[in-house]
Amino acid sequence: MPENGPDRWRAALGSLLFLVVAPGVVAGLVPWWLTGGWRTGSTVFVLQLVGAILLAVGAGALLWSFGQFVWEGAGTPAPVAPTRRLVLGGLYRFVRNPMYVAVIACVVGQAMMLGRPVLVAYAVVTWILPAAFVKFYEEPTLLRAYGDEYEEYRRHVPAWLPRLYPWRPSDSPGETRSSR
Repeated sequence: MPENGPDRWRAALGSLLFLVVAPGVVAGLVPWWLTGGWRTGSTVFVLQLVGAILLAVGAGALLWSFGQFVWEGAGTPAPVAPTRRLVLGGLYRFVRNPMYVAVIACVVGQAMMLGRPVLVAYAVVTWILPAAFVKFYEEPTLLRAYGDEYEEYRRHVPAWLPRLYPWRPSDSPGETRSSR
């Protein structure tokens, strides 16, 4: 938790700004533009329903992850105002990149709801670019900043496909879920 109220408020305001600028554009403005203002294509009700659920889950996961940065990390997801501590709680116990996964889920959900294949192609691009950013910038930066703590986390928590059970820093390599 951030040390004091002003730090928490700065982190929250910075995170809110970054939420609007980055995911807001990637998962909101660009899909709107690609679909000509949310125009629907051909789709069936079941896909619309699954898409709506995926969009809602993605949006919720995105907001939760942003909150985790403020609450646990005392910082923002923006590289210009990083966290003071490595964020290991919440959805980060299941996957190392829950914000990116959430944004991709939102775009795929929109594709299903609207019946727009262009959004599926866009979702692929929405994964490739952040994956490259993670590999060549984020991971080396986190390794320099947090050393062994990040290396242990990286060994246990997958980057893109969530674990079935949450990882805890105290987990030892030989420990199983049933032994906790």
